[in-house]
Amino acid sequence: MPPTNERDNRVMIRILPCGIARTLILPLLAVSALFSAPAEAQRKAAKPAAAKQKAAIHKAPPTGPLKSFVETLPGSLVKVAMQPIPAGSINIRGQQVAIKPFWIAKTETAWEAFDAFVASGPASVAYDQTEYPVDAIARPSKSYILPDLGWGHNGYPAINIANITAQMFCRWLSKATGKKYRLPSEAEWEFACRAGASGPVLLTGPLLEKSAWYEANSDMIAHPVGTKQANAWGLHDMYGNPGEWATDVTGKQILCGGTFRDGARQMKSESRKRQTPRWQETDPQLPKSRWWLSDAGFVSFRIVCEP
Repeated sequence: MPPTNERDNRVMIRILPCGIARTLILPLLAVSALFSAPAEAQRKAAKPAAAKQKAAIHKAPPTGPLKSFVETLPGSLVKVAMQPIPAGSINIRGQQVAIKPFWIAKTETAWEAFDAFVASGPASVAYDQTEYPVDAIARPSKSYILPDLGWGHNGYPAINIANITAQMFCRWLSKATGKKYRLPSEAEWEFACRAGASGPVLLTGPLLEKSAWYEANSDMIAHPVGTKQANAWGLHDMYGNPGEWATDVTGKQILCGGTFRDGARQMKSESRKRQTPRWQETDPQLPKSRWWLSDAGFVSFRIVCEP
């Protein structure tokens, strides 16, 4: 007689002969194994894969000579070509300085690269004189003058740039890319400018005209970056055009390289300038802008990247 309720069903299962029970249980175990085996195999395979991925993340950077690369600036199509500089040593004003390998931009920072930085976030409060923490990123407030002075924009070097502004550009680029960008040290700049020469370099004769925008050929204005002949390490405008911010051996700001306003005798790797009040002489603001140098159209910057 067929079972009439759940209780009867359970009783019927319990009283099945052993042979019939084995017949039912074994196929069920086989089916269970069929589905559990691939899952277990996947779990075992995932462990080495995860370990391999973790090892790749923490893998040490490759050793050996650096290679050139191109950085695409965040939020833009602007590209900055970076050239490798080998390790070495250089004497700066009587102090021997060891140089580790690094990358340096092939040209001064052009306006379109600087514009990408300015457009990446809100400007700082006008006239803000706050000292920012080392990890803070601030952007320049609007200049009261036309920053490019009407000489040209895209392709031209960013000028009238205060040192703090150049530093903030480097902080922004470092945070956005995960690389370590900064301004060069004076020793790094000089080493890259000499491009393998054993001592200071002074441009003369045909090489001067081919390599530098200076007083005699510049019409006293900045010219597009990279239009003059590069040095032996592929760097343009290390002599002439605007000068470039660096940090000296004492940690102070210094402008390296002769400028388009300087004569032929200043087209040398040792040319230097210190900021003076005249660089902001016509700035009517009180206090004067910390971001812009109203009378320093000869001031720009070039970036460095650490390995």
